[in-house]
Amino acid sequence: MWVDPNLNDFYSRVSRIEKAHAKGYGFEAPGTLGRSALGNRKARSWKFLKPLAIILLMGAGLKGMIHYYIGAETYQLRVDALAVGQGFDPVGSWLMQADPVTVWISGQLQAALPR
Repeated sequence: MWVDPNLNDFYSRVSRIEKAHAKGYGFEAPGTLGRSALGNRKARSWKFLKPLAIILLMGAGLKGMIHYYIGAETYQLRVDALAVGQGFDPVGSWLMQADPVTVWISGQLQAALPR
């Protein structure tokens, strides 16, 4: 466009910087404290802990619903059957043990939805 190729490079660079600024990006020189240095440490930990907490709550809820639906005795029989299995069955037995949270959720469901 321009006769001087350096001007083409210059204006293309200016255009890229303006587009970046329009998107909310910023420029930070090495060694300075900018927007990226503020508050990222807490955000990083929540990005990992939040999905983990959701998965644990869903797992506990599912175990509690199964415990409520099939009953405590049948639930324990099935967990015991898993414990004597092969492969990953003992791991499943360990995960599916009726812990206090599972029994509490099952009790709450029993109180709310008596059979």
